[in-house]
Amino acid sequence: MRGAGMILGVALAVFGAAVPAFGSPYLMGVVFQVAMWIALAQSWSMLSATTGYLSLGHAVFYGVGAYVCVLLTGTIPFELALLAAAAAAALFAALVGMPVLRVRGPYFVILTYGLSELVRHVVMRIESALGSFGRMIFDVPATEVLLWWMVGLAVLATLGAYAIRHSRFGAGLAAIREDEVAAETVGVPVTRLKLLAFIASAAIPGAVGGLALLRTSYFEPAQAFDPVISFTIVTMALVGGTETVRGPILGAVGFALLSELLWSSLPQLYMIVLGVTLIAFILFVPRGLSGLVGRIGRAG
Repeated sequence: MRGAGMILGVALAVFGAAVPAFGSPYLMGVVFQVAMWIALAQSWSMLSATTGYLSLGHAVFYGVGAYVCVLLTGTIPFELALLAAAAAAALFAALVGMPVLRVRGPYFVILTYGLSELVRHVVMRIESALGSFGRMIFDVPATEVLLWWMVGLAVLATLGAYAIRHSRFGAGLAAIREDEVAAETVGVPVTRLKLLAFIASAAIPGAVGGLALLRTSYFEPAQAFDPVISFTIVTMALVGGTETVRGPILGAVGFALLSELLWSSLPQLYMIVLGVTLIAFILFVPRGLSGLVGRIGRAG
C-alpha cells in the first residue's frame, strides 16, 4: 500500500487529538512517548534510510533542542522556544554537516556517535562551570497541549518522510545509497543533497527535545544528550523497517509499548532486550515489521 504511512499518520493524529478528552493521564503519557519516538524515527529515516548513512548521533539534535528550549522558556512564548529549538538543531547540523558527511560507512557511524558525546560533555562542562547541575522549568503548558504538539510533530515527520521518498530529492538520495560514486558521475549533486537531508533530519529532533523537556520540567545534560536515545531511534527504525514510511511507525509503536512494560516491571533488562531484539530482527527479519506485514498481506 503506497499510502499506508500517510494513513497511519492521519490515524495517529486523530487518536492523539481524542486522547485528552477520553484518556487518563497515564494513557496521555504513553501516547506522548509513542508520538515522540515516531517523530524521532521518521526524522532519522530522512537521512539514514534514504542515503544509507547510518547515524548514531541524533541524540545531539535532541539535546541541542532541549538546551535551547530550557534557556528560552519563560522569556518568550513556548511556541517560539520550540521553533528556536528546531532551528538551532538544524543550524548545528548545517555547521557540522560538511565535515561529517565527508566520511561514510562505519567511519560515519563512529563520527556521529563521537560528535554527540563531545557535545554532551561540553554542555556538561558549561553547566558545571555555571554551578548548575540541573535546571527546573516552571509555568510549562498543560499536558494536553504538549501532547497535541508532539502528535503534530509525529504527523509532520511522517508526511515529511513520505514527501522526501516520493520526490526528485528522494530519488537523488536513493541514488547515493545505491552507488554514491556513480550518482556523482551522472550529475547528482551528492554533497548538497546529503547536507540537505542531514539538516532536514535534525530539525524535528530539536523540537522533540524541547517538548520532552517541557513535559518533564527538568533539564540535565547527561539525560538530554543520552546516547541511548540514538540507539533506541536506530533500533526502532530497523525493527520497523526502513524501506517504507510505515516502518518507523510500526517500530516506534511496538518498542514504545515494550519500553513501558519493561520500565514498569524490569527496568534493568531494557538495554538487554533492546540489543537482543535488534540482533534478532537483523538476522531473521531484515526488512523489519513493515516487510513482514507486507509479506503476510500478499500471502493473504
